[in-house]
Amino acid sequence: MICPFCGPRDAAEFRFGGDPSVTRPGAECSDAEWADYLYLRNSPRGRAREYWVHAQGCGLWLMVERDTEAHALLSLREALP
Repeated sequence: MICPFCGPRDAAEFRFGGDPSVTRPGAECSDAEWADYLYLRNSPRGRAREYWVHAQGCGLWLMVERDTEAHALLSLREALP
């Protein structure tokens, strides 16, 4: 992968951060809603947007778009807070 700050890096330095379309439930949510948030995810085939962090580098959060079927990186940019 290519970190916008550090340049080309080994993919093992990055950690998956989650699906940006998933919204964390509020503090008033039920146990079932919390369990759904933690454990139930769609895993669609094809194009996916994901958060990744350069964990063994600068710590920068990235927005990655990749093809899950072809294992191809389509785009990568800094994820703004």
